[in-house]
Amino acid sequence: MTNFEANEQKVLVVEDSRPFRRVIESELRQAGYTPVIAETIAEAERILDESTHFLCAILDYCLPDGQDGEIIDVCLSVGVKVIVLTAMMDELTRERVLAKTVIDYVPKDSPTCISSIIPILKRLEHNAGHKALVVDDSATARKYTRSLLERQYLTVLEASNVNQALALIEQEKGISLVITDYSMPERDGVSLVKELRRRFRPGQMAIIGLSASDENALTAKFLKAGANDFLKKPFNQEEFYCRLHSTLNIMDSERNLFQMANKDYLTQTWNRRYFFEHPQVKKHSGPRCLALLDIDNFKGLNDTYGHHIGDMVLIELAKRLEAYFPDALVARFGGEEFCILYGNSAEIFERRLDILREDIANTELTILGNPIRYSISLGVVHAETGIHELIQRADACLYSAKSSGRNRIVKEA
Repeated sequence: MTNFEANEQKVLVVEDSRPFRRVIESELRQAGYTPVIAETIAEAERILDESTHFLCAILDYCLPDGQDGEIIDVCLSVGVKVIVLTAMMDELTRERVLAKTVIDYVPKDSPTCISSIIPILKRLEHNAGHKALVVDDSATARKYTRSLLERQYLTVLEASNVNQALALIEQEKGISLVITDYSMPERDGVSLVKELRRRFRPGQMAIIGLSASDENALTAKFLKAGANDFLKKPFNQEEFYCRLHSTLNIMDSERNLFQMANKDYLTQTWNRRYFFEHPQVKKHSGPRCLALLDIDNFKGLNDTYGHHIGDMVLIELAKRLEAYFPDALVARFGGEEFCILYGNSAEIFERRLDILREDIANTELTILGNPIRYSISLGVVHAETGIHELIQRADACLYSAKSSGRNRIVKEA
């Protein structure tokens, strides 16, 4: 358990130089963080006595009441992770700093060095959403890699061989980073990479290979198999973090691009493009259930309360659809119309739809002080046919639901 919580944005800053404090405070506030400032170890200890809930601490190595990095131990002793600012760049000081399990150190060579800290903080925040798997037959090596990852707020699992790793990935949903050794019993790390790339695209899972082998072609083997990067053991801690951050940044960018291309900007449900490209839509066998639904008298709602209220109603409806149908493909087709593609259990599907319809009709929302009531109409089809025909037939049922009074479900006879 860490002291960092997902909604915590405070950063402890311990710095005795007024110019640097001002720059750090300004940079942090602009990036959306709340700096808590101390000039000495004594001040920092008083702050930490009251709370240790900080994303991390940014610490000057030399302070008036501690010239040799004592403040680092003060923060680490209460579980606060540390980034060190130091103007002392000799090799001995660097080794001392890195030996103290800090996140990173930043050379204090100019006020502009502060801007390099913000990407580290953003990376730490994003890491809380990643789950990593370390695969290595050496328990010592797993423990060391795990400790490096946990300093960066990653949740870490371990496996001692390829088969155990694949089983864990099946059981533990949401593993987004795999760090695997090469030499392991039965199957090697390259075979694991190939298997994972058959199942996960790079935007879903990042992979870093490790090995102590002197084999010259090993880097190429890992990269050609689909790994994002490779490190030779024993690796330098700083290089490990640089490569880790680079790999996760690229994966997060790919995820963001995927979301932007495939999710509706307003409701965050899937868009038409994603819907029609989904394997569940393109490849099927046997009958499927499909529902088209839209909000009754939505134009009147917009005209009465304004489009901003209408947008909030659409967002609220999308959240309900996701809650009622987590096991279905839900997409916004445009305007106030949504589509739900379900499996082959027509009775269960229709029962859930009717409960949803009643729930919406019987609920009064309060949006920006306005009491809002709305209802939905639905057209439902259960058939073994192509997606375009399913939609066409569901649309006819939806039209019938609208023309026969709204707030109802019409299913194909």
